[in-house]
Amino acid sequence: MPTIEESIEVEVPVTTAYNQWTQFEEFPSFMEGVERIEQTDDAHLHWVVEFGGERHEWDAEITEQIPDERVAWKNTDGKENAGVVTFHRLNDERTKIMVQMDWVPEGIKESIGSALGFDNRRVTGDLQRFKELIESRGVESGAFRGEVDRGQRIG
Repeated sequence: MPTIEESIEVEVPVTTAYNQWTQFEEFPSFMEGVERIEQTDDAHLHWVVEFGGERHEWDAEITEQIPDERVAWKNTDGKENAGVVTFHRLNDERTKIMVQMDWVPEGIKESIGSALGFDNRRVTGDLQRFKELIESRGVESGAFRGEVDRGQRIG
Protein backbone atom coordinates (compact mmCIF):
# COMPACT_ATOMS: atom_id res chain seq x y z
CA MET A 1 0.00 0.00 0.00
CA PRO A 2 1.71 3.24 -1.12
CA THR A 3 2.00 6.03 1.43
CA ILE A 4 1.97 9.64 0.35
CA GLU A 5 3.44 12.28 2.66
CA GLU A 6 3.48 15.89 1.49
CA SER A 7 3.32 19.27 3.19
CA ILE A 8 3.11 22.97 2.39
CA GLU A 9 3.25 26.23 4.29
CA VAL A 10 0.49 28.78 3.71
CA GLU A 11 0.40 32.47 4.62
CA VAL A 12 -2.86 32.39 6.59
CA PRO A 13 -3.71 31.70 10.23
CA VAL A 14 -4.24 28.06 11.20
CA THR A 15 -7.97 28.64 11.76
CA THR A 16 -8.38 30.03 8.23
CA ALA A 17 -6.51 27.10 6.64
CA TYR A 18 -8.43 24.53 8.68
CA ASN A 19 -11.82 26.15 8.11
CA GLN A 20 -11.31 26.21 4.33
CA TRP A 21 -10.14 22.59 4.31
CA THR A 22 -13.40 21.52 5.99
CA GLN A 23 -15.33 22.80 2.94
CA PHE A 24 -15.06 19.38 1.31
CA GLU A 25 -17.51 20.13 -1.49
CA GLU A 26 -15.08 22.82 -2.71
CA PHE A 27 -12.21 20.32 -3.18
CA PRO A 28 -12.79 20.20 -6.98
CA SER A 29 -11.62 23.84 -7.14
CA PHE A 30 -8.06 22.80 -6.20
CA MET A 31 -7.82 18.99 -6.38
CA GLU A 32 -6.90 17.60 -9.77
CA GLY A 33 -9.31 14.99 -11.06
CA VAL A 34 -11.92 15.48 -8.33
CA GLU A 35 -15.21 15.94 -10.16
CA ARG A 36 -17.52 16.12 -7.16
CA ILE A 37 -17.72 15.54 -3.44
CA GLU A 38 -21.05 15.30 -1.68
CA GLN A 39 -21.08 15.64 2.09
CA THR A 40 -24.00 13.52 3.24
CA ASP A 41 -23.66 14.40 6.96
CA ASP A 42 -21.01 15.73 9.36
CA ALA A 43 -18.84 12.64 8.96
CA HIS A 44 -19.61 11.07 5.56
CA LEU A 45 -18.58 11.98 2.03
CA HIS A 46 -19.21 10.58 -1.44
CA TRP A 47 -16.28 11.11 -3.86
CA VAL A 48 -16.38 11.14 -7.67
CA VAL A 49 -12.86 11.28 -9.14
CA GLU A 50 -11.15 10.73 -12.48
CA PHE A 51 -7.58 9.50 -12.72
CA GLY A 52 -5.70 7.19 -14.99
CA GLY A 53 -8.38 7.82 -17.61
CA GLU A 54 -11.02 6.14 -15.45
CA ARG A 55 -13.81 7.38 -13.21
CA HIS A 56 -13.94 6.16 -9.61
CA GLU A 57 -16.55 6.63 -6.90
CA TRP A 58 -16.36 5.76 -3.22
CA ASP A 59 -17.72 6.68 0.16
CA ALA A 60 -15.52 7.87 3.00
CA GLU A 61 -15.98 8.42 6.70
CA ILE A 62 -14.29 11.12 8.71
CA THR A 63 -12.85 9.14 11.60
CA GLU A 64 -11.45 12.09 13.53
CA GLN A 65 -11.85 15.83 13.21
CA ILE A 66 -10.44 18.30 15.71
CA PRO A 67 -10.72 22.02 14.88
CA ASP A 68 -7.43 23.66 13.88
CA GLU A 69 -5.56 20.35 14.33
CA ARG A 70 -6.57 17.43 12.12
CA VAL A 71 -9.01 15.69 9.80
CA ALA A 72 -8.64 11.91 9.39
CA TRP A 73 -10.64 9.64 7.09
CA LYS A 74 -10.98 6.14 5.66
CA ASN A 75 -13.02 4.74 2.81
CA THR A 76 -16.10 2.71 3.65
CA ASP A 77 -16.47 1.24 0.17
CA GLY A 78 -14.96 1.56 -3.28
CA LYS A 79 -11.44 2.94 -3.69
CA GLU A 80 -9.34 1.82 -0.71
CA ASN A 81 -7.71 4.82 0.98
CA ALA A 82 -7.19 6.42 4.37
CA GLY A 83 -5.25 9.33 5.73
CA VAL A 84 -4.93 12.42 7.83
CA VAL A 85 -4.40 16.11 7.19
CA THR A 86 -2.82 18.00 10.08
CA PHE A 87 -2.56 21.75 10.62
CA HIS A 88 0.41 23.27 12.47
CA ARG A 89 0.49 26.88 13.63
CA LEU A 90 3.88 28.36 12.75
CA ASN A 91 2.97 31.90 13.83
CA ASP A 92 -0.14 34.11 13.82
CA GLU A 93 -0.18 34.32 10.01
CA ARG A 94 1.52 31.12 8.83
CA THR A 95 0.42 27.46 8.90
CA LYS A 96 1.98 24.19 7.83
CA ILE A 97 -0.43 21.65 6.32
CA MET A 98 0.70 18.02 6.24
CA VAL A 99 -1.01 15.24 4.29
CA GLN A 100 -0.39 11.56 5.02
CA MET A 101 -2.39 9.14 2.90
CA ASP A 102 -2.39 5.42 2.15
CA TRP A 103 -4.13 3.96 -0.87
CA VAL A 104 -4.27 0.73 -2.81
CA PRO A 105 -3.59 0.99 -6.55
CA GLU A 106 -5.94 -1.02 -8.75
CA GLY A 107 -4.62 -2.41 -11.99
CA ILE A 108 -1.41 -1.98 -13.87
CA LYS A 109 -1.84 1.72 -14.76
CA GLU A 110 -2.32 2.80 -11.15
CA SER A 111 0.49 0.56 -9.92
CA ILE A 112 2.94 1.96 -12.48
CA GLY A 113 1.76 5.53 -11.83
CA SER A 114 2.32 5.08 -8.11
CA ALA A 115 5.76 3.52 -8.67
CA LEU A 116 6.71 6.54 -10.80
CA GLY A 117 5.53 8.97 -8.10
CA PHE A 118 2.54 10.38 -9.97
CA ASP A 119 0.40 10.13 -6.84
CA ASN A 120 2.87 12.20 -4.78
CA ARG A 121 3.09 14.81 -7.54
CA ARG A 122 -0.69 15.04 -7.71
CA VAL A 123 -0.95 15.69 -3.96
CA THR A 124 1.88 18.25 -4.17
CA GLY A 125 -0.01 20.02 -6.96
CA ASP A 126 -3.27 19.91 -4.99
CA LEU A 127 -1.56 21.48 -1.97
CA GLN A 128 -0.01 24.20 -4.14
CA ARG A 129 -3.43 25.02 -5.63
CA PHE A 130 -4.95 25.09 -2.11
CA LYS A 131 -2.20 27.53 -1.08
CA GLU A 132 -2.96 29.78 -4.05
CA LEU A 133 -6.70 29.60 -3.36
CA ILE A 134 -6.59 30.42 0.35
CA GLU A 135 -3.83 33.03 0.11
CA SER A 136 -5.61 34.86 -2.73
CA ARG A 137 -8.86 34.90 -0.75
CA GLY A 138 -7.29 35.57 2.64
CA VAL A 139 -10.44 34.23 4.31
CA GLU A 140 -12.26 30.92 4.30
CA SER A 141 -15.50 30.42 2.39
CA GLY A 142 -17.07 28.57 5.33
CA ALA A 143 -16.23 26.50 8.38
CA PHE A 144 -17.16 23.37 10.26
CA ARG A 145 -15.99 23.75 13.85
CA GLY A 146 -17.53 20.54 15.22
CA GLU A 147 -15.53 17.55 16.38
CA VAL A 148 -15.87 14.05 14.97
CA ASP A 149 -14.71 10.81 16.59
CA ARG A 150 -15.01 7.41 14.88
CA GLY A 151 -17.51 8.75 12.36
CA GLN A 152 -19.78 10.44 14.92
CA ARG A 153 -20.10 14.14 15.68
CA ILE A 154 -19.21 14.92 19.29
CA GLY A 155 -21.18 17.52 21.19
